Amino acid sequence: MVHDYLTQRGGAERVVLAMTRAFPGVPVHTSLYYPTGTFPDLAACDVRTSQLNRIALLRRHHRLALPFLAPTFSRLRVDAEVVVCSSSGWAHGIRTSGRKVVYCYAPARWLYQDQQYLGRGRRPLARRGVALLGPHLRSWDQRAAATASRYIATSAHVQAAIRAAYGQQAEILAPPPALYPVGPVDPPEGVDPGFLLCVSRLMAYKNVDAIVAAVATVPDRLLVVVGGGPEEAVLRATAPSNVRFVGQVSDARLRWLYTNCAGVVAASYEDYGLTPLEGAAFGKPAAVLRWGGFVDTVIEGKTGVFFDQPEPVSIAKALEELAHSSWSQMVIRAHAARYGEERFIRRLREIVAEEVELS
Repeated sequence: MVHDYLTQRGGAERVVLAMTRAFPGVPVHTSLYYPTGTFPDLAACDVRTSQLNRIALLRRHHRLALPFLAPTFSRLRVDAEVVVCSSSGWAHGIRTSGRKVVYCYAPARWLYQDQQYLGRGRRPLARRGVALLGPHLRSWDQRAAATASRYIATSAHVQAAIRAAYGQQAEILAPPPALYPVGPVDPPEGVDPGFLLCVSRLMAYKNVDAIVAAVATVPDRLLVVVGGGPEEAVLRATAPSNVRFVGQVSDARLRWLYTNCAGVVAASYEDYGLTPLEGAAFGKPAAVLRWGGFVDTVIEGKTGVFFDQPEPVSIAKALEELAHSSWSQMVIRAHAARYGEERFIRRLREIVAEEVELS
């Protein structure tokens, strides 16, 4: 297996953990590994890093490695009958003597969704860097995609994006919810049940600022935000008193937050849409942007509500609808169960077996 970098706690890293349970003992090759920043369960895996990992600054701030990632993966060779590349832009560039299966979270957002990824008018240095490196990286990305034996998409939205970017037809294999109600809980201090929950990296395309602005109009509701990222300082500085940022949290604390929230809210341009499914595993409804993978993972009126624009007025209206609608925890949990990990592991093993037959 190959993954872009293991430096943070996000949906892709949780999928990697599910993949390691599908193929116990198989090495996971990656560019950078920062154990403190990612899930502790990865410490039990055979993680093999590139030479970039010697640079501590890059381990802590993987975005600074952008100019070096394409050549790093181009030099990486993994000899196996089948290599599974868990990729949102880099891992699919490895060389192998066998078959290459790319599990694609999205064609590189900084190349094909740069306005959404970087945000308008923000992160000027990142924008200039992408503009400078973009033509070269797009050419590299297209060549890397052409070496794949098979593409797998996380959602119908990603399937269409793969077709548009690479001309490849991908099977859809949705990731499982990564967190379930059974397990230890760790309640935070000063948070009472009934709050709204946003679990997100704090990046421009996640539109957490719009959620914060929406909640500012309903001061009697508390919003708890889980996650970190480059937008964190600005968000903290401008947030009203009814918004609480808790940063990165353990699974035990996140389990408590999902159990005790009134609902999940997400306004990101998300290619998959994992957090509503995680909330659904706990029987919680969601208010989400009608875009991308959320259209797959939320059933309107059954497991949640949609808003059409990531704007405060639209989000506030959806949160009002969420609060005043009746929800069946049984229906919501049954929806999440359709995405269970056993289904994911079974199909991934079948795909690898099919590729072994062709090797």
